[in-house]
Amino acid sequence: MSDTSPADTTVTDTRGVPLCELRDIKVAFGGLHAVDGVTVDLYPGEVIGLVGGNGAGKSTLIHTLSGAHPADAGEIRINGQTVVIHNPRDARNYGVEVIYQKLALADNIDAAANVFLGRELRTKTGSLDDEAMDSATQKVMQRLNPRFKNLKTAVKSLSGGQRQSVAIARAVHFNARILIMDEPTAALGPAETAQVRDLITQLKAEGIGIFLISHDIHDVFDLADRISVMLQGKLVGTVNKNDVTKDEVLAMIIAGKQPGESTKHELAALHD
Repeated sequence: MSDTSPADTTVTDTRGVPLCELRDIKVAFGGLHAVDGVTVDLYPGEVIGLVGGNGAGKSTLIHTLSGAHPADAGEIRINGQTVVIHNPRDARNYGVEVIYQKLALADNIDAAANVFLGRELRTKTGSLDDEAMDSATQKVMQRLNPRFKNLKTAVKSLSGGQRQSVAIARAVHFNARILIMDEPTAALGPAETAQVRDLITQLKAEGIGIFLISHDIHDVFDLADRISVMLQGKLVGTVNKNDVTKDEVLAMIIAGKQPGESTKHELAALHD
């Protein structure tokens, strides 16, 4: 890795306080430093692409925010306030939700039942309030994906993009402000990928911040505003998407080099 210090992640513009800050996060498994002093932040209505090769530490870093694995050291701030996240329930209480690659949907029930799975609404007599759940799901879907009309269809029959809509609706209905999306377009065709892109655009318009974990550099450039690159547990740097090329980001991922450090020959060799 280059001796150059990681790119500065501090933003001094008019956006105010970050929605989320991960400061000097450290996670070790035995003698292995899976995450070693990483700092990233996320602003309202922003997508941060979190990229790196296998074992780079990006999933472990995000696990500290989602409550799946606590950090050994460092600080998490939500809206400028230091918080402690021990488990996923703590994370949800701070408005953090995870949209996993496999989506964690119940295939045999419809959209509304999935949105309220484990948090069902009930009538005064204790029975399921299907009407209220259907109405709430229709409202959130109207915001996110007005073309979604399959509210009564079992989700196993939905397209990949529609299933993403259901998973995101579940998070947004329960007031998520920070979404972690793990490979959201994996195994999707062009039309379904476009649906997910539209969903992310709508989420950004509502001021929701998104950490996007992806191995697909093309997706990252399509969807992210800034890109944070990790290598061997460390942060190589955070860059504005519009200020770099895909090859420069690949050089960060593979060689840990900052934009501008690689020669044209070295960048071309990344494709060999």
